[in-house]
Amino acid sequence: MRNRAFTLAILGIFLLLASHPARATQLQVYGAWHCGNDFCTWGTVRDMTNFDYNNHWLIDRGDGSPSVNLVILSFVNPLKLLNQTNDSQTLNGVPFGMNSSIVSYFTSHNIRVMLSTSDWDQALNANPTQLGTYAAQLAQRLGVGIEIDYENNTSPNLAALQQFINAYRAIEPYDATGANPAARLTIDLAAGDQYLVQIAAKATADWLNASSPILDYANAMVPNKQPSSAAAAESNWQQHISGYPRITPPVPPLAPAKMTGSLYIVTGRNPAPECTTFGGSLEDTTGTFVQTVAPAGAGTTPGMLGYMFWAAECQGTHSVCTTPPNTCQGGVGVGAKTYSIPFPMPPLRQN
Repeated sequence: MRNRAFTLAILGIFLLLASHPARATQLQVYGAWHCGNDFCTWGTVRDMTNFDYNNHWLIDRGDGSPSVNLVILSFVNPLKLLNQTNDSQTLNGVPFGMNSSIVSYFTSHNIRVMLSTSDWDQALNANPTQLGTYAAQLAQRLGVGIEIDYENNTSPNLAALQQFINAYRAIEPYDATGANPAARLTIDLAAGDQYLVQIAAKATADWLNASSPILDYANAMVPNKQPSSAAAAESNWQQHISGYPRITPPVPPLAPAKMTGSLYIVTGRNPAPECTTFGGSLEDTTGTFVQTVAPAGAGTTPGMLGYMFWAAECQGTHSVCTTPPNTCQGGVGVGAKTYSIPFPMPPLRQN
């Protein structure tokens, strides 16, 4: 009888624990890549009245608060930045549309701004140290951070990328407080660890180490198409958290506090539910995972940093734009309210 009572007591404790899921960790990053009105070129100076009409949903989800706390303007071309190119779309290597007026539009509403840099190989082969210096100076001039979007799957120049990072950090050291926007330096990784493997292995081991970080965090980018379920999205993100030792080179575990997960808000000619309808969207159904996933070999605190969305305004000629009437208050904006996203972005968890 005593054994039966003991068994029932243990079962009761188990059921009690099972009925109380892991405590959710506050999401800190909730942002959108932004492609402007010319498909990620940003080649013209924007009329700010028109810009506000097209993008007002980002700064006002309907109750006066923003829909996101981060906007990443995409893209700066690293070779043009290195060469300080002046042409029909750029001034000193920076697209005309990426200017202080656009940055202030967002920062005046407590939204952090970063610039994404794509198409790296030629610039890294030419002069990565000078590129890092120019990138840091650009970040200082505009009061923004820089994102490394280096998508070479087969032969990335990791030694040169290290030189770029070293040069950037020589001017803008790592800042755990987040108080200095120009010190925010991040990297994009693939949705999971089976693509961009060499970059993932290097970044996870050497640049995103929670005990001595060099980069602030990584974005697990969107896959080729929107995941078909919450489980599909979560399985990609779990690869980063658990690591992927069965691949060459092996990828070590990444602290959940050092990554975001990404979702599409446009999937073709129609805005995705992730844009328009929070209930049942992937930012809804993956929310428990993102807020509670446990470390699996790196870091000490549960939960990822948050979400990134691809992409605001006009991402491509074959996609709908997130402009009226196809704005994203109902998905992204409701998610910001549901998850009590902080404005401005607070100091990020470090472990």
